[in-house]
Amino acid sequence: MWLKWLPWKYMVRYVARRKGFIDPIALLARLDSFAQPAATRAPVELLRAGAVLHARGFINNNVIQHNLDWVWPLWVRRQFDPRHPAFIPRAFSMTHINLTQRNWTAVGYPGCAETPIVDARGLLMPFFDSWSLDAWFVGDDGRTLVPSRAEGVTQRLETAGNLRVVTEAAAEGMRLRMAVEAIVVDGEPVCRMDIRAESDAGGWLALALRPYNPEGISFVNDLSLLAGATGWEINKEHAVRFSHPPHEHLMSHYHDGDVFTALRAGNFNLRPHVTCEVGMATGAALYRVPPGGVAQAFATVPLVRDTKTPPVTFTAREKWDAALVGTVPLSGGEGRFRFLYDAAVRTVVLLSPEAIYAGPYTYKRFWYRDAAIIVHALMCAGHRAPSERALDYCVRGQTHAGYFKSQEGEWDSNGQVLWAMGRYCRLFNATPKPAWVVAIRKAVRWIRRKRVVDRDAPGRRHDGLLPAGFSAEHLGPNDFYYWDDFWSIAGLRLAAEMLEKVGGSENEAAAEEALSEAESLSRAVDNSLALTAAKLGTSAMPASPYRRLDSGAVGSVAAAFPLQLWPRDDERTTATLDYLRRECLILGAFYHDISHSGINPYLSLHIAQGLLREGRSAGRDIMKAVAALASPTGQWPEAIHPQLGTGCMGDGQHAWAAGEWIMMVRNCFFFEEEYEDVLVVGAGLSESWCIDGEASFGPAPTRFGPVTASLTCRGDQLELSWSGEWFGEAPRVEVRFPSQGMELVDAGLHRRIYRFTSNREGVDL
Repeated sequence: MWLKWLPWKYMVRYVARRKGFIDPIALLARLDSFAQPAATRAPVELLRAGAVLHARGFINNNVIQHNLDWVWPLWVRRQFDPRHPAFIPRAFSMTHINLTQRNWTAVGYPGCAETPIVDARGLLMPFFDSWSLDAWFVGDDGRTLVPSRAEGVTQRLETAGNLRVVTEAAAEGMRLRMAVEAIVVDGEPVCRMDIRAESDAGGWLALALRPYNPEGISFVNDLSLLAGATGWEINKEHAVRFSHPPHEHLMSHYHDGDVFTALRAGNFNLRPHVTCEVGMATGAALYRVPPGGVAQAFATVPLVRDTKTPPVTFTAREKWDAALVGTVPLSGGEGRFRFLYDAAVRTVVLLSPEAIYAGPYTYKRFWYRDAAIIVHALMCAGHRAPSERALDYCVRGQTHAGYFKSQEGEWDSNGQVLWAMGRYCRLFNATPKPAWVVAIRKAVRWIRRKRVVDRDAPGRRHDGLLPAGFSAEHLGPNDFYYWDDFWSIAGLRLAAEMLEKVGGSENEAAAEEALSEAESLSRAVDNSLALTAAKLGTSAMPASPYRRLDSGAVGSVAAAFPLQLWPRDDERTTATLDYLRRECLILGAFYHDISHSGINPYLSLHIAQGLLREGRSAGRDIMKAVAALASPTGQWPEAIHPQLGTGCMGDGQHAWAAGEWIMMVRNCFFFEEEYEDVLVVGAGLSESWCIDGEASFGPAPTRFGPVTASLTCRGDQLELSWSGEWFGEAPRVEVRFPSQGMELVDAGLHRRIYRFTSNREGVDL
């Protein structure tokens, strides 16, 4: 304990100044002055992740720019090319990080711990943060086909039976194909990479080991050829098995240069082992391509290294078939939307083994914020069992004090978990499990204790709100974010509903406490917003009571969607949505200035669904813009470069974005209007969903019971119909179908028929 009495600040300042460094204590004080006082400057988890990211960036800085003759991944190739629009000058940048090509797609099957990823040019990273495998063609005449250097490259996601990413490149009579999937072979989970090359002239198909991945350098210190040239052993830890021994084989270490250079020069060697102190060993297994012929091979990488693990008794296809049972079907309709829906469902299923991950790589960690949004999409897509399993996982992570803590200093998690539990109980007409009930009561008390109440200084704009904290929503520095309060209000209301449903005197008393706390917090928010509106001269809601309007106001959209705290025409949410549409849209979607510095797909869809709830067609326009920004494999990164259309921030396959696409599709067909207690049908549909055909969605869970809705086009008429299996009395239904250019000709109990009254040519699909 005596350590705390040491004058640490003085010593740190003294050492820093003596060595000629800036005073770190003064620097931190300056940084703190831009934020509201908070107990936590930033969550340790995020600081740790940032440190790892920039440590690799520092290594990248010391390796890549001095070795540009190597074959590098697509992001390096473009960011370091002064002729490419993705070029980034490096003069004073100490860390070189992928800021322009953060696009990748995971393969795997439900329950598999590893989620290998494939970048936009087919580069395979089989393990989390590992080295990679690539494929090239090198011709005898000097021509080469290297996907990261080629322009004629296409990629697609295949979902029939298993997830498979197929990448194809072509140039000057050369063709190269790579297909990657996770499968089970003889009871062993493996990642398989099939490669195929053909050329009008002879050459070599190369399976190449690369000491990097889509984030940068990942060291290979030791590379050995297995007996009989049947594969590699990498770093004495992992194995790569070849389908058949290569015709030739090359290895190189850092000081000899990239194995690609030796391959082009024809300097073949058959040495079976290489070590590299630098960690930049490379290798190539070579298969002869005859003139006008084809060469094929495949490599498998075992995904489980523990020899004590019992053999797997199923196939990847069987796991996918079982996991997708009960998925709410989207039938017919616009092909692009349907493909993105199918891909999104597989993304959230793959990344929900028990804990829910926001991505397969950069964000392969558990956060309550992401989990609550993603698990809600899982529920609405019909996946009850994994949703319940994920909520059980959330409960196990609750602290004794009642805090659902994934990162210290973030105060939205309790409200979000309570809301997700409440939605589960509503959608499946369920009663919360006993363990959930205990967690709910504890979570309610935590929110009550956490609120800021200072009776000696009333009248401040943050009175009664949750304290200032760091927002991983990237809204800015520590502040009193309305986002936290909105989620807490919604969570408290559903907590009261769940506790009342369980019954018993203790739970009924806790329900009254939760409802009372919800109304108290709601009044505090109303008061704060009124004071803020008076200061700003607008009812549009900033991110916090101490901020002006900026793109961070997107956090306040949560009050409209998905929480529906107020009527759909409340001037505060309407004004906020108007501001964001007017000031923050690029390419028709939401551009976030803060941190992301890119177009954010999932926040765009938040805005779109808020507009949809208000009955505004602009929501459908944003949906189309987000669809256009998806990768060829149907994925969205967390943020998208506004000039390049490629990932610039976060994970290259963002599960939150996938979850929001599921919700957007579902809500186009129907959604529950919380404030009015009605089922809204058809708000996001239009003729473009079903030109000369039918589009349908359901049966899908709602709070009223499973619902199915369809839109059918026959000649000059559109028919909107719906049906439900109600938990109780049939709900009141409100049809908000955008019927411009049509007239209503029939209004049946469960259908509406419209006749076109305007020219249908040129309908935007």
